[in-house]
Amino acid sequence: MSSKPEEKKENSARQLLRHAVATLAYRSGKAIRGAPDGFADFKASEKTRTPGQILAHLGDLIDWALSMAKGKQEWHDSPVLSWDEGAKRFFVTLKSIDDYLASDAPLHASAERLFQGPVADALTHVGQIAMLRGIAGSSIRAENYFKADIAAGRVGAEQTAPQREF
Repeated sequence: MSSKPEEKKENSARQLLRHAVATLAYRSGKAIRGAPDGFADFKASEKTRTPGQILAHLGDLIDWALSMAKGKQEWHDSPVLSWDEGAKRFFVTLKSIDDYLASDAPLHASAERLFQGPVADALTHVGQIAMLRGIAGSSIRAENYFKADIAAGRVGAEQTAPQREF
């Protein structure tokens, strides 16, 4: 470990960003798992995105974050996939960015900027999916997320069981 204060700060921020990505995986897994048939195409109103469109956007956000981390900002609007395929794609993107953050590869965008942009935006969209689940009649249970078993590196669809739901 380096004794340079700047490197210690960057490593600390990078670890916090990895934890944020794991938090995103935990929360999104809960919102995505068990969605009813047809949920991907659910329309809350004429002007809102469908859950399938939001899920595609989530994958795009994390791909964008990884591209910025690598120093080559690229944005793509991906097509909507089936719910299961969209979920798989999203969790693959989370693994890709977590693998990069866990490596010694340089960050070409600060961890703080990566959090405040694509990761925070993704958390917002996961909340939209959770809210749409409720509107569609398939609510997810509320949880005390402070007590959740979330760990950097655990970014797949399968997560530990909730500690305290209500």
